[in-house]
Amino acid sequence: MLEGDQDQEEDQGGLRNDGRRAAELRKIRVRMGVFGQADGSAYLEQGNTKILVAVYGPHQPRGSAARAGGKNVGGIINCQYSTAVFSFSAGERKRRPRGDRKSIEKSLQLRRAMESIIQLDLYPRSQIDVFVEVLQIDGSEYCVAVNAATLALIDAGIPIKDYAIGCTASLIDSTSKNDEDSSHAAGVVDATYMEECSPGATLSIIALPGSSNDATKGLVVVAQGAGQRLHLSRLEALRNRALCGCRDIRNILDRAVRQHLTVHSQPSFSTLHVID
Repeated sequence: MLEGDQDQEEDQGGLRNDGRRAAELRKIRVRMGVFGQADGSAYLEQGNTKILVAVYGPHQPRGSAARAGGKNVGGIINCQYSTAVFSFSAGERKRRPRGDRKSIEKSLQLRRAMESIIQLDLYPRSQIDVFVEVLQIDGSEYCVAVNAATLALIDAGIPIKDYAIGCTASLIDSTSKNDEDSSHAAGVVDATYMEECSPGATLSIIALPGSSNDATKGLVVVAQGAGQRLHLSRLEALRNRALCGCRDIRNILDRAVRQHLTVHSQPSFSTLHVID
């Protein structure tokens, strides 16, 4: 299990309910290659949000993709987003793990994110399946799912253009104007479930932060909001906060990937046999 923490470069002042500062990420734990029967897999914890992803392919198209025949010249991405019935708190249960409106919507958004980084022209008339299982929810679960799916693609050896990284930024109370000079005025990054449910607004960003050297720039693939209405004057600061979080998460995941590849590329001398 690999762990990473964000380095704090400045004193943000003011702590959140879980003890973090406004621009501080939750603890991230990474494990790649958790499924031997899958072509690629990854398990990612971001705080108490836990996601498991398995990737299969590339393989021959199946189902409706196969019936389309020659219409699909390039590769096809099939994404399935599922939430375990036990993923919520003790008093809540999800009736349908998949197939409901929210799961279908997140599956489509996940496919958009994966299509933006996979070099589909390398896999003509082929299909890649990405299966996401949300094991535990404590905020930002869709963004964490995108991060885990990116790691699973890397574990499967599928070439990608860049990391697709997701991060949330929340204004705890978007209607208040009294915190303009506080550290929370630009929003808090990597929101927990409690912060997402508080009065305010949450912005979820899926971006390719490696496409620019500027932390506040980069190609935004998906942006979605939730909660109360957000005044336009506060949107840019919230967006920049989320993009900075994307950059920090990318750095953590990139270190984890490099460490994983280094460990698994070295020969295991305990399994080597001497041949005379």
